[in-house]
Amino acid sequence: MHSWGFRARFRRNAFGWKGTKLAMERIHEALVEIRAVARLDPATAAEGAVLFLEKLSPALTQVDSSSGSLGNAAYAACRELVPVIGNAPVDTAVRSKWLARLFEAIQEDDPPYIEPLGDHWGDLCATPELASAWADQLLPTQRSVLRERKRGTFAFFAGTSLCYSALFKAGRHEELLALLAMDPRPIWSYLVWGARVLAARGQVDDAIAYVRDRAGSTTSLESIARFAEDALLKAGRRAEAFDQFALLANQANSNLSTFRALAKKYPELAPDKLLGHLIASTPGEPGKWFATAKTLKLFDRATQLAWASPCDPKTLTRAARDHLTKQPGFAMQAALASLHWIALGHGYELSGLDVLEAHRLALEAANAAQQTRQAQDVIERVLALDRPMSDWMRRSLGLPAHTPVPSRV
Repeated sequence: MHSWGFRARFRRNAFGWKGTKLAMERIHEALVEIRAVARLDPATAAEGAVLFLEKLSPALTQVDSSSGSLGNAAYAACRELVPVIGNAPVDTAVRSKWLARLFEAIQEDDPPYIEPLGDHWGDLCATPELASAWADQLLPTQRSVLRERKRGTFAFFAGTSLCYSALFKAGRHEELLALLAMDPRPIWSYLVWGARVLAARGQVDDAIAYVRDRAGSTTSLESIARFAEDALLKAGRRAEAFDQFALLANQANSNLSTFRALAKKYPELAPDKLLGHLIASTPGEPGKWFATAKTLKLFDRATQLAWASPCDPKTLTRAARDHLTKQPGFAMQAALASLHWIALGHGYELSGLDVLEAHRLALEAANAAQQTRQAQDVIERVLALDRPMSDWMRRSLGLPAHTPVPSRV
């Protein structure tokens, strides 16, 4: 039997209330260990994955998970280990023992760190036959719970997702749909199985309509869009997937991350064309995409965006500083735009130093680009009396009122 290094680190209550960072490090270390074994011995790696998933929730019980970062790490670990277990070359007897252990761990999963395993139970079963056997085992309890729910009584079964997933893997689609029809208010993670059945039959439009019509008010539009996009992509209908759902389905923490997610999923779209779609998706706020255009080295587009709508002055100043040598024309425009938006009252926690820095970079870049006179003209307009912050900016630059800005180059 393989001696797993993570075993001792994931004993029950191994991490204290402030142990979030340490727990995430230990999860990463365990995954690295399992990956290393998987390269040489997939079956042993799968055994280790089962052991890790059994120990995960009991080890994390006492940890403060309010930030969500630990839950995200656990979710990612579950997603990574499902194929390790599902694709392991083992016989049915061994796999059945693994599933029994994981089922027991799911029943005791509190907080629910390994809850995502339920949605992949069919994959963990690996074969339709084993999935069907599990469906038979879960169905009596699931039907009983649904009958109680129809009577208006609260009832919950930790095996609901497992049951739907097993039925889907087993190809018992009609039974799955019949179960969903019994539920008066199915939550999204259950309802989506009905849509998957329709999509598997090639009824993609019906599947999308199914989730649109039946999703409750607590279901986000992003969840519906992600399902619809995925169904259309699997059906080879890429143009429809992008035009109708991609922008909503791939929202990330930053505009640049959103762009990268879409670029990876739709490599057939040229970067400038994709960026154009994203800009159009935020009407009236094109400036939000300045940093993305700059990162893509689309400097002409970035310059247009810098002036089109409010941009963070500090972002513009950093761009000017970073491109002062290699792209002085762009750097000048970025610095001038920074001064422009500062004068109009945009930006957070700005000081006189921000004004001085943007002004210095604008003139240095203008000198390098041989456009000093043009830059001076813009600065004079920026410091006009009708701008909310112009007086403050003059004081920051050490200029008296009504005095043109002297060149510092």
